[in-house]
Amino acid sequence: MQRNTRILCIGFNNSYKRLENTMLVIFKSNNHGDITMFGDVAKQLILAMDCSGNIPAGLHADDIHDALKSLLSVVNAPATDSEQDDEDAVENENWQPSLKQRAIPLIEMLEGALHHQDGITWENA
Repeated sequence: MQRNTRILCIGFNNSYKRLENTMLVIFKSNNHGDITMFGDVAKQLILAMDCSGNIPAGLHADDIHDALKSLLSVVNAPATDSEQDDEDAVENENWQPSLKQRAIPLIEMLEGALHHQDGITWENA
């Protein structure tokens, strides 16, 4: 019997969430370890870099500086009241990391790519 959907269960504080058709995206660079993210978060970050949002795609070394600058401007924007409430509710079992927190590994990858004059790519896992 074949299944048409992928199901992923994530446990956090003894609560489980069922995610159907969850896509994963892998970011790759020659000078940094691979980064795997859920597709919805990855797409937000790709769009924050002023990229098209296409997966698979990538950035040439010449475009890294502008992409990093765009991403930093989005994640460093002042938090809205609801985002601030989410950050203050760490004790809440439904808490999730902010986009800024999720962007840290990608920011580090972009900084490394900028330093080494290297590009990055992303693709579906």
